[in-house]
Amino acid sequence: MSYFKLLLTLNEIWMRKFMLYFNLLFNKNKMKKLLLLVLAFTTVCSVNAQIKTPQPSPFSKVEQKVGLTDVTLEYSRPGVKGRTVYGDLVPYGKIWRTGANARTKITFSTDVTIDGQNLKAGSYSIFTIPNTDTWDVIFYNDGKESGTPKEIDAQYLAAKTTIKTYAMEYNVETFTMGFGNLSNNSASLDFIWEKTYLTLPFEVPTDKAVMASIEKVMNGPGANDYYAAAVYYFNSGKDINQAKTWIEKAMSMSESPRFWQLRQQSLIYAKLGDKKAAIATAKKSLAGAEKAGNADYVKMNKESIAEWGAM
Repeated sequence: MSYFKLLLTLNEIWMRKFMLYFNLLFNKNKMKKLLLLVLAFTTVCSVNAQIKTPQPSPFSKVEQKVGLTDVTLEYSRPGVKGRTVYGDLVPYGKIWRTGANARTKITFSTDVTIDGQNLKAGSYSIFTIPNTDTWDVIFYNDGKESGTPKEIDAQYLAAKTTIKTYAMEYNVETFTMGFGNLSNNSASLDFIWEKTYLTLPFEVPTDKAVMASIEKVMNGPGANDYYAAAVYYFNSGKDINQAKTWIEKAMSMSESPRFWQLRQQSLIYAKLGDKKAAIATAKKSLAGAEKAGNADYVKMNKESIAEWGAM
């Protein structure tokens, strides 16, 4: 017996028992109203019961680290299914969403370079215009999540390049995109379907980021590093003398210390018992806060100066 026949049989048995039981308690008119209510409830439940089936073009998400850059690709994967793909299912010379369902989307965590063009960090739709020997690949940033534009609007065009098609001897049933040729500074975005393969190289700024990091570390901590360390030591009740050393180092490396930084320095001096230095520094913080129009810091500095004994 099939699932649906079994379900109908069980429902029929249940309904008979239900009617027999309530016939003993209610008259016929009340029973009719109750029966209509039960039938309505059963109908609602039947409508809400949804049958789930697989998507014809399954969604895929590919995440890849290229050097120090995170790249995420989201797209749907149609199948050949005995059809002629290029030139028929996917016409030549027309904009294709490069997959199925929602627009294919790629996200870069840093700026990247594609065919000499700088592509800012962020998310882009990928459209292509397939031809027999080449494809145009378009990175689009109008923010829509579905639909294919009838034509490319220049104001949303982030980058465009042309890549060559390569014929394969074997057939790939499912449209596939992924990343290959990985190195510290580059990779390729690859397209494979039916008997056609394409690859689009792109570069990431790994070397620039690493060299900047090396230079920073080799030159020692910066003013912000010393300041953050000093404030952490002060707030955590650690070695206050070390906090004083670091805050003074941070201030000496800053051409114009900000009023909130001077505020922290005054609090460290006060905790050390050096009220003279605390008051002098708080007055500098007060002047900076008044100039910036920050009422909160003006109030805090005035209260601290009064607390530490200055008139």
